[in-house]
Amino acid sequence: MRAKELTMFYLEDCGYCAKARKALTELYEENPAYRSVPITMIEESQQPELADQYDYYAVPSFFDGKEKLFEAHLFMSYDAIKDEVKRVLDYALTP
Repeated sequence: MRAKELTMFYLEDCGYCAKARKALTELYEENPAYRSVPITMIEESQQPELADQYDYYAVPSFFDGKEKLFEAHLFMSYDAIKDEVKRVLDYALTP
């Protein structure tokens, strides 16, 4: 089984993005199968023309193709972000 390929948009100085990256690291340790999910990470300020082709307002945002799977919002806790990142990874592993 091949995992779905995901795209993650982020900003280097974004606190919510840092939480999502920390969550990814923890989730990889908790379930090594998550490591098989290919994630293209795009720093939106470095590739604005590419970011403009996707429908999102806030980062981090995860996509499967052009389908938005998760978009962070203000005041999200670390636990809420980790739960959403886990949901996205589980989705990517579902046949």
